[in-house]
Amino acid sequence: MDLKGHFLYSPHYHLIQYVKYRRKALTNPLVVDFLKTKIYNISETFDVEVLNIECDEDYFHLLFSAKPSLDIPKYINTIKTITSREIRKNFPEVKTMLWKDTVWSRSYFIASTGQVIFEGQVTLDILKQYVENQGKYASDEEDKDQSN
Repeated sequence: MDLKGHFLYSPHYHLIQYVKYRRKALTNPLVVDFLKTKIYNISETFDVEVLNIECDEDYFHLLFSAKPSLDIPKYINTIKTITSREIRKNFPEVKTMLWKDTVWSRSYFIASTGQVIFEGQVTLDILKQYVENQGKYASDEEDKDQSN
């Protein structure tokens, strides 16, 4: 929670961004690390605190905290624009997995969450645990398939 003037705020957000047409473009760990680094760098310029980023093959989850004055659509569009351009530039092999040279879907999901527990609502701790487990179950299944 942060104190600003005469009010206390604690807005946390959960963003899910998909690769266009759910193409499996985030399979290379180097691309994933590059994406995460770029998101952290962009977030600093927007005064956004990244709580967690995890990727699966065709999407990423981003948990972040920001001031109430954050222009969320501008922040998200900046992430999409810069990461798309930089991934295509630095990892040309990703272009072969894309449709018309587009990395991200136009659509995204965003929800706000807090740290207080309300009946029937998802808390920040539950979201963190969920995001941390992204991609782990798929790789566990692949390990099982390979051992058989």
